Amino acid sequence: AVATSPIGGEFLTDCLLRSLEHKGISIKPRYAFKRKEIRPGEFQIVDLDFPNTMESYKLYCQRVIVGDIKECVCRAPDTPYDETSYSNIPMTPYELPDGQTIEIGADRFKIPDVLFNPSLAQTIPGMESFVDTASSARGLPQMVIESINKCDVDIRRELFSSILVEVIFGLCLSTLSSCTVALGFPPSPCSSFHGDVSESPQAARVKVLASGNATERRFSVWIGGSILASLGSFQQMWFSKSEYEEHGASYIQRKCP
Repeated sequence: AVATSPIGGEFLTDCLLRSLEHKGISIKPRYAFKRKEIRPGEFQIVDLDFPNTMESYKLYCQRVIVGDIKECVCRAPDTPYDETSYSNIPMTPYELPDGQTIEIGADRFKIPDVLFNPSLAQTIPGMESFVDTASSARGLPQMVIESINKCDVDIRRELFSSILVEVIFGLCLSTLSSCTVALGFPPSPCSSFHGDVSESPQAARVKVLASGNATERRFSVWIGGSILASLGSFQQMWFSKSEYEEHGASYIQRKCP
């Protein structure tokens, strides 16, 4: 049972990019400037002009930079975000590739909380064109509940007690991209996630699992894949081209139940 959402890592990156631009902060792509040494140890930024550069490539380069800002300073809040509670959050500095230092305040908590409350995206300047996307999207806890409710009623209680927070945007019951690590999910994912899922109609005991090791959480998918590939029975699980052509995609469920 799969639940999907248009809200992902790139969407959060765009939210942060638009917010920075609204504050008058210009994100220069790396190709648009070079550092020129004017004295030993002292550099000057020289703008470069590439008039035929496609806007799509410029946006891609900006997203790479803003994505790093997101991973370095953004953190998922322990409680649902609201403007009043986070209005006095200390600013966190970040040095851009062109040498300018910017400071980010409440946005470093607001942006990640869009995963849990997509309607927050509507309050970010510059994201007006995504209002329909944000209003129709479901938050992560709601996606977990939706996914579980698509399963057989007899196993739902067990699924609620086995929610695994991973690192890829696409889930087994709901998972986050480098966002679990990049957005600073605590070893036990935030209380807002656990609390919202606990409102499930089944009133089941909710247990959220996540490794306490940030590196392990970041590479858990690859670690799991290496463990699977090392099993002696792994070759028996292979799905050959001839089997696919003969039985179709549904055969994988019979071969690897």
